[in-house]
Amino acid sequence: MDKTKDSGLEERPKWDNKVQYLLACIGFAVGLGNVWRFPYLCQIYGGGAFLIPYLIALVFEGLPLLYLEMAIGQRLRRGSIGIWTAISPLLGGVGIGSMMVSLLVGLFYNTILAWVLWYFFHSFQNPLPWSQCPLSANRTPYDDECERSTPVNYFWYRKTLNISSDIEISGSLHPPMVIFQLAAWCILYVCYIKGIKSVGKALYVTVTFPYLVLTIFLIRALILPGATDGLVYLFTPDWEILKNPQVWLDAATQIFFSLSLGFGGLIAFSSYNDEKNNCERDVVLVGVINGATSLYASIPIFAILGFKATSNFDRCLKQNIQLLTNHFDIADQNMTIENYQELYDHLNQTQPSEVAGLGLQECNLQTFLDQSASGTGLAFIVFTQAVVEMPGSQVWAVLFFIMLFSLGLSSMFGNLQGILTPLSDLNMIPKWIPNEAVTGLICLVSFAVSLIFTLGSGNYWVEVFNGYVGSVPLLIIAFFEITGVIYGRGIKTFSDDIYHMTGRQPNIYWKACWMVISPLLLLVVLIAYVVLQAQILPSYPAWNPDYVSKSSELFPQTELKQYPGWVVAIIVLLCVVPVISIPAVAVYKLIGRFRTSSTAANFHPHGNDAFEIEM
Repeated sequence: MDKTKDSGLEERPKWDNKVQYLLACIGFAVGLGNVWRFPYLCQIYGGGAFLIPYLIALVFEGLPLLYLEMAIGQRLRRGSIGIWTAISPLLGGVGIGSMMVSLLVGLFYNTILAWVLWYFFHSFQNPLPWSQCPLSANRTPYDDECERSTPVNYFWYRKTLNISSDIEISGSLHPPMVIFQLAAWCILYVCYIKGIKSVGKALYVTVTFPYLVLTIFLIRALILPGATDGLVYLFTPDWEILKNPQVWLDAATQIFFSLSLGFGGLIAFSSYNDEKNNCERDVVLVGVINGATSLYASIPIFAILGFKATSNFDRCLKQNIQLLTNHFDIADQNMTIENYQELYDHLNQTQPSEVAGLGLQECNLQTFLDQSASGTGLAFIVFTQAVVEMPGSQVWAVLFFIMLFSLGLSSMFGNLQGILTPLSDLNMIPKWIPNEAVTGLICLVSFAVSLIFTLGSGNYWVEVFNGYVGSVPLLIIAFFEITGVIYGRGIKTFSDDIYHMTGRQPNIYWKACWMVISPLLLLVVLIAYVVLQAQILPSYPAWNPDYVSKSSELFPQTELKQYPGWVVAIIVLLCVVPVISIPAVAVYKLIGRFRTSSTAANFHPHGNDAFEIEM
């Protein structure tokens, strides 16, 4: 790792080569959301039709903000706090907000990596532990909770999370998760022990390996039964859905969070760049790769979801066939999946009362395809169930969880960089303390705090952090970033900065987006998001084995519960605390200016001090 002098400041580390920098930006931008959030949005919002608002948001919101962060980081060569303080002392709180968001997101994000490690560790077992129910305590019948739900659900909710039935029931620490939580933080620390020097080496693996796995999954998934049904479902557009404002709002927020804007990590990565680097080309490359990865990941995901839907559809038909053949004494093999509908229609016409009395399931392939899931539900429930039914299930489970871990780890590099670089640039840490110790201390403290996610209520708190830390705060931070650069530093100065770095002025597209389109779009998305959230009571799905309604058992459906008042208060704090620094720092600086001017006005008019101030 080279050193570079920065206008008389202390020498600054520098990437070994351009490839490391691009891998860092791509790894930070391309994360778990590309694999388990984007396909979900395509599924619920009209398949291919969702790509239209997504691309519009990418062009007019994502790319301009990405360019702004990478360019200002490269030009001023500082972390998030240093950059915004240099542009205007009143904006110092923007950098503090970015650092706070990176810290809070890192806490729950690394918990997901701990879950991935847990599943990876168990993927080597044959059979897979989530493929069948365990025996009960007396080792005679199977576990009751597992039999009433599914082995996949049981392994996730009981074995992995040991989840409580309510967020107010904390429970005790889950020892296996404490161990894997520690392992996840240790792996992150080892990869980051030498700063960008060691991260640069790790990125060659963590960024490129997921693409290899996705390609392997793509080849395998396309030859699975029902894969075509899943792909048709993905690429068949429902244009009517575009009339729903929620589609456009989710597209705007998805591209924003997908590119990891507002965290400060991209600014930190760019600050280690060569000052004459062509950052405009990097922006287009990173933005296009990020969007293409989302679409590329959707193809094997939907092919596998199509396989799962087809498997469930066939299983449903077979259960109906068994009931019909037993009741009507139909010879074996005379009623098959292929001729089921024909024979069913005949029996329903000739003996409708008897058919109705059998309680047959309604088997509809479209219904199974419509069963959507995102986030942990897709990774640890839907996908693991599909893997069980694939030949060589252990191999596919291992590859899948290695891919998820690589995606998550490369994103955590950016989160950690968004914390360490501002602290270093502000000289908040004594020089005699080695960087390895500082990184280790942050990881250790983060691990201690993240133990809350290993409690029985831990998964509920992960959902709280995931739903609110990375929403309103990031939108507010991004709005102040773009207005601070364009109207604080000035569009002319910023354009000259880009000319100094790339050799050409930004074109009319970039300037129009920075000055009008992007700030306006951010403001609209922020207001719309707050208004929509204010209209609904915050709620969460709880796993409750005792879930009943009117004497009818609803388990294994999750029970939708409203957050208690004290949790809602914490949600408000999670939205407010990261950005409270923005007005607080501005007010503090203004008061300081007022005091300074008042002191200057009280000097004797004929004194030397007053004369010097005039000069």
